[in-house]
Amino acid sequence: MKTLLLENTEENIARAAEILRNGGLVGIPTETVYGLAANALDGNAVAKIFKAKGRPADNPLIVHISDFSDIDRFNLVEQVPDTAKKLAEAFWPGPLTIIMKRTDAVPNEVSAGLDTVAIRFPSHKTAQAIISQAGVPLAAPSANLSGSPSPTTALHVMSDLNGKIDAVVDGGMSDVGLESTVITLAKSVPRVLRPGGVTIEQLREVLGEVELDSAVLHRLADGAKAASPGMKYKHYAPKASVVLLKCNDCEYIDYVNRNADEHTAALCCDEDIPLLNVVCYRLGKRNDYALQAHRLFDELRKIDGNQNIRTVYSRLPSLEGVGMAVYNRLVRAAGFEVIDLEKM
Repeated sequence: MKTLLLENTEENIARAAEILRNGGLVGIPTETVYGLAANALDGNAVAKIFKAKGRPADNPLIVHISDFSDIDRFNLVEQVPDTAKKLAEAFWPGPLTIIMKRTDAVPNEVSAGLDTVAIRFPSHKTAQAIISQAGVPLAAPSANLSGSPSPTTALHVMSDLNGKIDAVVDGGMSDVGLESTVITLAKSVPRVLRPGGVTIEQLREVLGEVELDSAVLHRLADGAKAASPGMKYKHYAPKASVVLLKCNDCEYIDYVNRNADEHTAALCCDEDIPLLNVVCYRLGKRNDYALQAHRLFDELRKIDGNQNIRTVYSRLPSLEGVGMAVYNRLVRAAGFEVIDLEKM
């Protein structure tokens, strides 16, 4: 298969929409990361996503819409709760995914056999145009090989999926840089299953009580079923081994410099760079969590571009605001292996 890299023009948006209507796969830009899109109402088309990505079939997908009314138009959920309407009014279009009880119109391939469906209304104008012109909602996980860092540019998508999908629409670099926040309304109390650009603090301002699922910060229990993308498997990992350190500033600098060799790198904040004796990949200022989120996957892919690097040292980020989303991605990239220097 030849994968077309399409410029972001009206003609190519229409071309991408036609491919999707006909059951094909297209990498599309969104404000979070690039998504690998297929017709969400066509189980056969959705199955191609799993094959192209090498994604486990028990990992559910997110359905993308171009207007709130699409939920009823395509009969996606049994009932839209008042809590969903409040969240949509506050955060849609934007980087928030809402999980609700699904109808039979949603194929099992999308929901991984669950009785729920995850829905998002992206704010990226090109994504909205492609969904609207396709005339169907689109299932779209991140457009990368399963487990690798998510793509924030069209070239990232081509690097992973060239020859495996029909086309990629180049809509520039993603603004947020991390996947959407996922909140489920299928529980008695709304619960965050994956942190992202919309923080738990913001959600609580709208809904009041919001719980944080234990799998956000810890490994999913053996045998537990993933209720959201990004919960179950090792994700976002470069080819090099990511080693996370729980420590203060001085401990981090000392540990990395003492354990460094020619195959070592640091994924670090700008303030650390002058003090480190290794190749550094910069996330941004220490307290600028939004910038760290924006840069994270791009820096992980740059690390992949340096075949000399075998070990990457990074620090556990703060759990404050968007910092929780950076923490969530890094701890999964490291396979939940953390060295606690404070205890040592």
